[in-house]
Amino acid sequence: MFKDTLLYIVKQLVDNQDKVVINELVGEQHLTYEIKVDPTDLGKVIGKQGRTINALRVLIRAVSNKHGKKAEVNVIEA
Repeated sequence: MFKDTLLYIVKQLVDNQDKVVINELVGEQHLTYEIKVDPTDLGKVIGKQGRTINALRVLIRAVSNKHGKKAEVNVIEA
């Protein structure tokens, strides 16, 4: 549902855009997005003290709530 938006944002943050993969796990009322990036780009996605990933989580959560779903965003080392 929001995979394309999340993919676009994450690709703008990293150097190795071709290695960005986002898996979308869909439940009835719950969405889980798993972001996989090159290990050298992991810090860019997480950000200083986790600020970048927290901002992404808040954004996706806010949009998903508007559509009556709950969303979770996780970063997984590729």
